[in-house]
Amino acid sequence: MTDATLFAVPRSAPGRVDLDRWPDLAAVPGTLRTSVSAEVAGRLFRRMVRRLPVRVQLPDGTIVAGPATAPDAPMLCVRRPRSFMSRVGRHGLIGFGEAYMAGDWDAEDLAGVLTPFAAHVDRLVPVWLQRLRGLYDARHPATDSNAIGNSRSNISRHYDLSNALFASFLDETLTYSAALFPDLDRGHHPTWTDLADAQRHKIDRLLDAAGVGPGSRVLDIGTGWGELAIRAAGRGARVRSLTLSSEQQALARERIDAAGHADRVDVDLLDYRAADGTYDAIVSVEMIEAVGHDYWRTYFEKLDALLAPGGKVAIQAITMPHHRMLATRHSYTWVHKYIFPGGALPSTEAIDRITARYTRLRVTEQLAFGPHYAETLRLWDERFRGAADEVTGLGFDDVFRRMWHFYLEYSRAGFAAGYLDVHQILLDRPEEQSR
Repeated sequence: MTDATLFAVPRSAPGRVDLDRWPDLAAVPGTLRTSVSAEVAGRLFRRMVRRLPVRVQLPDGTIVAGPATAPDAPMLCVRRPRSFMSRVGRHGLIGFGEAYMAGDWDAEDLAGVLTPFAAHVDRLVPVWLQRLRGLYDARHPATDSNAIGNSRSNISRHYDLSNALFASFLDETLTYSAALFPDLDRGHHPTWTDLADAQRHKIDRLLDAAGVGPGSRVLDIGTGWGELAIRAAGRGARVRSLTLSSEQQALARERIDAAGHADRVDVDLLDYRAADGTYDAIVSVEMIEAVGHDYWRTYFEKLDALLAPGGKVAIQAITMPHHRMLATRHSYTWVHKYIFPGGALPSTEAIDRITARYTRLRVTEQLAFGPHYAETLRLWDERFRGAADEVTGLGFDDVFRRMWHFYLEYSRAGFAAGYLDVHQILLDRPEEQSR
């Protein structure tokens, strides 16, 4: 049985959810607690809406909006108000995402609706309620910890869904991370035909920063589907690539062999903490997000231990502002529950402080390009929605497709609003570089 079949269900009637497959989308119990929390959530939600450039349409056609909201502002359409507010009241932002999965609300321009919420996240919830976060925020399940015994399971729950699923919306390079569009900052609006070259541009910039060339010994932490390893080997490097996804390992090996580099690249199913050897360059693209904040020190200490004298580390990392990272680092979110179990986004300050305190590595260069990720996600989501029949044919049901669409647009909104960013970061040991 493939992992895709775990989500394979008969297509249910519109507005219905298969509760055997998605038990947490069942109706919230009609208790006094639910009624009270739904009422509070409703008041807070109406307060938020009147302060944001969005409109909310109720089932009877009533439009709720602030006095300064433009008549063409993005529209959130509430289909089942009681269910919507009950979910949000009981489960906060997890409930907000689950309400979308269940069809309690919809939006033609989902990113357009979500971006204002992301842009004003610090000011939407009253300060007094923010101080009580520890009382109402859900906590991470112990099974989602990124201890060595759990990490492979966490990775598998996302990356082993189906190689064909990812191929349905990724470009020909099968690169699942932010692209770097050379002309975006000059006003060019990227199209699908720009994406593959922008992904190669991103990879080449990292390899250049790390000094990868003929004879380089390269460690690639987080294989993906092998594009970085292929391009490094094409420069004459010897590459060891690590992954915890058996699906990625299998397809990456096929792609590396097809590119003629099987003799220069090893793809190992191995936790980074178990890696050995010495490398002139260590490259890791959007893998630190899966490390977990409890293990960031371990991660950077391991990079330091594996790096040869004079070597360089080049990573690409999704980041968030330091104060938001501190405020939310223990929160269990919709993304954790449904997309990336055990994940955690660092701030650039956290990376600076950890490496300075516990390693010989120092951050020497940074490039921030968050708007490029927003465009990457837009293109992925457009492609994913266009592949609806293909995704259904793989065994993924309507609820999964709504979940994935919400994930891509929720992420896009974070980058469009500046709540999230993405950085290419170069680290080395400055005293060795000057010799």
